[in-house]
Amino acid sequence: MTEVNIDIWSDVVCPWCYIGKRRFETAVAAFPHADELQIRWHSFQLDPSAPAEEAGTQAERLSAKYGTGLAQAEKMLTDMTGTAAAEGLDFHFDRLCGGNTFDAHRLLHLAWARGVQSDLEERLFDATFSRGLPVGDHATLTELAVEAGLDRDEVSAVLAGDDYATDVRADLAQARQFGITGVPFFVIDGKYGVSGAQPAELLGQALTQAWSERQPAPLAMVAAAGSAPGCEGDSCTV
Repeated sequence: MTEVNIDIWSDVVCPWCYIGKRRFETAVAAFPHADELQIRWHSFQLDPSAPAEEAGTQAERLSAKYGTGLAQAEKMLTDMTGTAAAEGLDFHFDRLCGGNTFDAHRLLHLAWARGVQSDLEERLFDATFSRGLPVGDHATLTELAVEAGLDRDEVSAVLAGDDYATDVRADLAQARQFGITGVPFFVIDGKYGVSGAQPAELLGQALTQAWSERQPAPLAMVAAAGSAPGCEGDSCTV
């Protein structure tokens, strides 16, 4: 089977990553070889120094980060909510807790090993942007991971130690090598980089291009069939 690898760098507190996920899923749904894609999510941290749960409202945090007035920050969030709604997502920035995502990324590596990574990725995004749950909190992470199909005891053991921390750091290092400074970032078959939450049409074009390059090239004929003596079946030209 010819399989195209899709590697996606994202952070679960990045609203454009969730929107980008939906747009990518739209592209995949229209792609005729969707069952031959291998999709893997990779770790990226927008704020490695963030606490487990951040104080204040998202509008206040945004205003402080970009030096805007509170009203302008609230308008930015309203616009983002509308963009998300167009992709079928229900954002509630008034509930958003933010927080450090390192442990969430460790669990995503566990989920990859257990075959449920995409399910956990979706639950983490939904918890952040729709439900307003603190994805830096271990109790919250445990419940989300169990809902995604992971074993509770294994999840607890991972969170209590440092399992998969090396994998997260390897993802972050690979992002630096690729020159990734923002997410989402899609690497398609190790050849094509797509930065940002691009439209589904563009993502679909990239998938089609990568797929076509994986297929054997048709034989280039330098002379028409039958234009010189040869044998076919049990008969030969004499």
